[in-house]
Amino acid sequence: MMLHLYFARRFTFKLTAMFGLFVCFIGLIDLIEQMRRLGGKAGFAEVLLLSMMSLPKGLYVMTPLIVILAAISLFVSLARSSELVVTRASGRSPIYSLIAPVLVAGLVGCVIVAVGNPIVAATSKRYQELSEEFHSNGASTISISNEGLWLRQGGDSGQTVIWASRANGDATVLYDVNFITYTAEQGPIRRILTQRAELQPGKWILSNAKVWQLALGQNPEETSSHHKTMGIPSSLTQESIRDSFGKPHTVSVWQLPSFINQLRAAGFSSRRHIVWFHMELARPLFLIAMVLIGAAFTMRHSRFGHTGLYVLAAVLLGFGLYYVRNLAQILAENGQLDPILAAWAPPFASIFLALGLLLHMEDG
Repeated sequence: MMLHLYFARRFTFKLTAMFGLFVCFIGLIDLIEQMRRLGGKAGFAEVLLLSMMSLPKGLYVMTPLIVILAAISLFVSLARSSELVVTRASGRSPIYSLIAPVLVAGLVGCVIVAVGNPIVAATSKRYQELSEEFHSNGASTISISNEGLWLRQGGDSGQTVIWASRANGDATVLYDVNFITYTAEQGPIRRILTQRAELQPGKWILSNAKVWQLALGQNPEETSSHHKTMGIPSSLTQESIRDSFGKPHTVSVWQLPSFINQLRAAGFSSRRHIVWFHMELARPLFLIAMVLIGAAFTMRHSRFGHTGLYVLAAVLLGFGLYYVRNLAQILAENGQLDPILAAWAPPFASIFLALGLLLHMEDG
């Protein structure tokens, strides 16, 4: 038991140190990038805030690399201090010493998914809002709720709020739509009710629309008008709509099931969010695989030599498995793989591969 606690403490220290190193590294790079992108559009305080909001996502993406580097650092140091030799001499298999680091990696993975994921979702959403505000002065906003789809677009005549009860898969065709245009000085100035609105380059095309002009002291119904078809200028594009509601990492893993149901109720495809949900649930297993991969190449005694080559091989294999996992995610999002298979197969395959390497290294 004491041996497990010792290895767990050493691995936790290595993991904490590696996280701190990546915080400084990623934070500095992102701060420089935000200063370059924003230029004179924002002050240093706003640039620093943007950098802080994007930092959790960067760390979250780099977690597998952090874990495998921490595992490599741990086992290289144990090999150089001959502590693994002592473990063997005491009658314990070196694989036995992996129990504590594996449990720590699994626990860290669970904490990252349960606590870190909501933090990343909140900061990523806030980063998008701030970035859009600095770059386009808050021209458009998109939201999905149980009541339907909400959009907001900017224009020369003011801001327009759009509500639709349902839409097609990419939100370029809306049904049972309300357009309400308002200005900061006068408030609401126009309402349009239409059965169907289709987004085309630079404008919405409305079918069977009824228009009310809203003004103080005037009955809107008296000035209302009917239009079989009409166009409304729009700053929205299909890409901006898809990016606004199609990024699963901006939704907390705790809220993803209900958000998926909302997407389905609104008529949108929820495949990307389903894939992401299962990918997040499988993340602790993938971190365990990274620990085993790091151990498979670095548990050798340092007197055998070629330590640097084995470290490089461990890192390259870790990168390879990470990109296989991302490839499976892309294929699942495109409908070429089942979401559950794409999410859970790579972590299990990585664990079995690492165990095979460990048994080969230890027992030949």
